[in-house]
Amino acid sequence: MTTSTLPVAFLMGQTPMQLFIHGGPIMWPILLISFVGLTVIVERILFILRENAARDAEMVEKMLERVEARDIDAAVEMGRQSKDFVARIMVYALTNKEYAMHNAFLRASSLELKRFQQGMPILDTVITAAPFLGLLGTVTGMMETFGALGQGGDIASSASKITGGVGEALIATACGLCVAIAGLFPFNYVNARIEEAKHEVADASSALEILLKKSESQNV
Repeated sequence: MTTSTLPVAFLMGQTPMQLFIHGGPIMWPILLISFVGLTVIVERILFILRENAARDAEMVEKMLERVEARDIDAAVEMGRQSKDFVARIMVYALTNKEYAMHNAFLRASSLELKRFQQGMPILDTVITAAPFLGLLGTVTGMMETFGALGQGGDIASSASKITGGVGEALIATACGLCVAIAGLFPFNYVNARIEEAKHEVADASSALEILLKKSESQNV
């Protein structure tokens, strides 16, 4: 098998470097966005693992028990000792209870949830752009193929350019799809964790509001 016929046989033993070379110029932007996507994925997975390790649902429950017992200071002190993001939100809300607790809770929760969403628009862009770049590679590859056919002459003499264009189209499309598919699973996993975090925050907000109202009614 000669070098000129390798592009059409990219599933028959080509090295990654050969695939990259025969994929054409469009492989450079595909490579770039794949590195960007991988960086975001690794950073987000590490962030989720850290947040899961710091999660302390038992501490949040104890804080709510202190609030129910009308011991706000103890609840705040307990929350300050925790690395749980829900506990941090509750501490901020309780320390501003006398002014605007609901707004304080919203502000703190917005800041915490923003941390969960960092990098997600970039990853979304990578997943969306990768197949389109692959499609662009398909177009340029087929343009090369038809260009070779349009030159006339013996088809056998143009076989190298024809097969090269077809190989470029196939390789670029496959690589673009692979990047998108590889990014889709961690993207959905992180999104699911964000939705879970939103639910945890909403649950803590409802519980805190109910207990404070209950406490106020008992004081009347």
